[in-house]
Amino acid sequence: MRAVVVLAVVLVVICTEVLFPFIWRGRELLWGKMEDSHVISVVEQSRILVDGAIRRTMERNLRKREIVSAEQLLSFSKLPELTGGAVSRAAEIMETSIRAMGLQRSQHPTDVLSEELLSIVANVSGCLPYMLPPKCPNTCLADKYRLITGACNNREHPRWGASNTALARWLPPVYEDGFSQPRGWNRGFLYNGFPLPPVREVTRQVIQVSNEAVTEDDQYSDLLTVWGQYIGHDIAFTPQSTSRAAFWGGVDCRLSCENQSPCFPIQLPENAPPARPACLPFYRSSAACGTGDQGSLLGNLSRANPRQQMNGLTSFLDASTVYGSSPAAERQLRNWTSAEGLLRVNTRHRDAGRAYLPFAPRAAPPACAPEPGVPGAARAPCFLAGEGRASEVPSLTALHTLWLREHNRLAAALKALNAHWSADTTYQEARKIVGALHQIITLRDYVPKILGPAAFEQHVGPYDGYDPTVNPTVSNVFSTAAFRFGHATVHPLVRRLDADFQEHRDLPRLHLRDVFFNPWRLIQEGGLDPLLRGLLASPAKLQVQGQLVNQELTERLFVLPNSSTLDLASINLQRGRDHGLPGYNAWRRFCGLPRLETPAHLQAAVANQSVADKIMALYRHPDNIDVWLGGLAENFLPGARTGPLFACVIGKQMKALRDGDRFWWENGPVFTDAQRRELRKHSLSRVICDNTGLARVPADAFRVGKFPEDFESCENIPGLSLEAWREASPQDDKCGPPGKVDDGDFVQCEEAGRRVLVYSCRHGYELHGREQLACTPQGWDFQPPLCKDVNECADPARPPCHASARCRNTKGGFQCVCSDPYVLGDDGRTCIDSGRLPRASWVSIALGALLVGGVTGLSWVAICRWTRADAKSARPVAEGGGKATSQTGCGPGQEMGGSRRSDAAQDVEQVGFHTEGRACTRRPTSL
Repeated sequence: MRAVVVLAVVLVVICTEVLFPFIWRGRELLWGKMEDSHVISVVEQSRILVDGAIRRTMERNLRKREIVSAEQLLSFSKLPELTGGAVSRAAEIMETSIRAMGLQRSQHPTDVLSEELLSIVANVSGCLPYMLPPKCPNTCLADKYRLITGACNNREHPRWGASNTALARWLPPVYEDGFSQPRGWNRGFLYNGFPLPPVREVTRQVIQVSNEAVTEDDQYSDLLTVWGQYIGHDIAFTPQSTSRAAFWGGVDCRLSCENQSPCFPIQLPENAPPARPACLPFYRSSAACGTGDQGSLLGNLSRANPRQQMNGLTSFLDASTVYGSSPAAERQLRNWTSAEGLLRVNTRHRDAGRAYLPFAPRAAPPACAPEPGVPGAARAPCFLAGEGRASEVPSLTALHTLWLREHNRLAAALKALNAHWSADTTYQEARKIVGALHQIITLRDYVPKILGPAAFEQHVGPYDGYDPTVNPTVSNVFSTAAFRFGHATVHPLVRRLDADFQEHRDLPRLHLRDVFFNPWRLIQEGGLDPLLRGLLASPAKLQVQGQLVNQELTERLFVLPNSSTLDLASINLQRGRDHGLPGYNAWRRFCGLPRLETPAHLQAAVANQSVADKIMALYRHPDNIDVWLGGLAENFLPGARTGPLFACVIGKQMKALRDGDRFWWENGPVFTDAQRRELRKHSLSRVICDNTGLARVPADAFRVGKFPEDFESCENIPGLSLEAWREASPQDDKCGPPGKVDDGDFVQCEEAGRRVLVYSCRHGYELHGREQLACTPQGWDFQPPLCKDVNECADPARPPCHASARCRNTKGGFQCVCSDPYVLGDDGRTCIDSGRLPRASWVSIALGALLVGGVTGLSWVAICRWTRADAKSARPVAEGGGKATSQTGCGPGQEMGGSRRSDAAQDVEQVGFHTEGRACTRRPTSL
């Protein structure tokens, strides 16, 4: 009995330790497979939701192409390029999937999304490739030239500062659901016991000022404001959602005032005029794939990373405004037929012999205003530059054009000095110089004026060399709030001056409303010179607490004939809430500034009591104040154009951009000592002298002055000498000139004392063969490689075209093709319904109509003729009563045709009876 008990216990232990776990693991495996399938199904449904909303948006845009609205102009200017658009779409699919699974699991709070399941979501949505670390080059060029994407600048953290990655978070975001819903999303949600005020009401009561009431800056020129805007476009671009319709329900964001992602409309006061809508359209920024820095997913939904926003540009001060932030953009911008490494220029228009920016390719949606008087022009192409907002206002276009000319001037001069350089080498060296000049002008000439000397010393300080522990990624608060301080320094007028820097007789002043997205203003109205004279000799608007943003931006933004307008100040406030930025006090604590507890504290930070009182009346609590408004309203620091909060945020960001950039111009290996000495001599004033018709400029382009006493002759403005870039042609090796490669090129460098060539292919081609060739005593160690076309259509992981389109491979690229009557949408990859019948249907209808008409006509002719024949045959036609006899060769009732024939016979002959070539006519039968 005792043995039986022992045996039973042993069996129980075996079952417990071996069989049960095996069975349980099998159950988990089965459930795991089922859950994987469910996750994939959810992601596919989310893809259908997102793509459906995108297609509906593009179909609506197609139907309204004849009507250009302010909202459409803003949307086009916020449209990412091809790579950024793919990342944005994948991120929206991923977020929609996670949200859907969260809603399904909300009844089971113990359920979590495992890391494996989230990885499946990332992979199926298309996000995973953009979350993995990039492959960094390992050639001698890795330390010589930065990548166009900004990746691999930091070798340990290759995604830091790269394009199409998440903006940095310096403080955790504040979302109403803890994950994604913006501040102000739920109307009943209270902050410190109070709801947030509508942003439009904040603009109306605190921010906006009439055009006539602005105060002008007595120290700084309009060019200071434009440079800030230009540099802001060099380091940050947060694209809007690729859809203009709600993912859940498909409602058009332009027609609804409900918060349904991606719609987050700006509510207007209830007492607004009846003719106006109840809200202004606003679209949330695109989410970023994954978690940004870590590139991996957290293990459960309750701890999943909150929504992050994407920066479509490189974070670095690298002149991506000129060169782009992706290989696809760079390919569009370069002149590939030039041996000098030039950039493309406009082939239709010149400015007194100087270049304009090229127009955007025909495949891009035309988004700019057409020249007046052009018949049938609904929209015109915008200028093409490294950044998509180059055509917003002429002053911004002018700076883009200036740097295009400077690159081509430098490249041509470098090639003349170094005839043995390849086109790629010349292009990269000119690009390197232009990037350095952007850094010098910004940190030496611009930022100290904004921060003031004390704050610059405190937050930026002297350069101590590259620090690989510093993350240079642009922060969300800098991009979304602090660096938008410049909107309060925008003058409502565009001023153009003649050669004597006086009001131009033929080019009067213009309000901003008259120049938005108007490239023809630059081309047809005097070119660059009058505009640059106006920027140099006209004062900027001064940021005054009671005069923050002028009415051209709050009431007339992107206004066009017969179109609605937008409000830039309200957009800034709404964008901060969309991005989950914590309130004003949280950022003061971050910067080590005292927290504001009472209205009296606020009045100490904002000297204008009326403004401070209005802010408190609206927000009811200091913690609730939006950071953009709080920073904008602060008292200026001594010698500065910002208050302490924005000086802190801007200073920290600029220091990070400098110290965390391995290719910063002052970092030892980037330039030689002689080259750095030459770069220090250069200035924005010199760039203007070298690339325009201006003969006199201020020594400091950002200081406003009177002409002629405060202007210097261009002969006295120092500039760099390119002699420091002269390289001796290799003479002492046996390798000779390297072999050329179709659709590719090489760059030369040195490695272990040997001449080395590193080959690369243009975007759309891939390298076959050795990437790097070295010169040996016997010659080149390998044959040059080949550049072969990439078949993008064969990539199943990332198909370039939407499922609605057919992908056609082309040399160096691909083309998305639609079946009639579908046409390509604005993204160039999705087919949308054109709203017309297919061409084949029109052909069928035409042929059918022709056939029916022909049959009807023939039938009518036949009926009429037979009717006439029957009528004639009823009359007596024979004199005798004999029976008719048939003639030889003719049938009964017929006879050989002679000279005398009846009318009826003639009628029948026209129908056509032929026998052996001789006509037989019907002989009338005797009655």
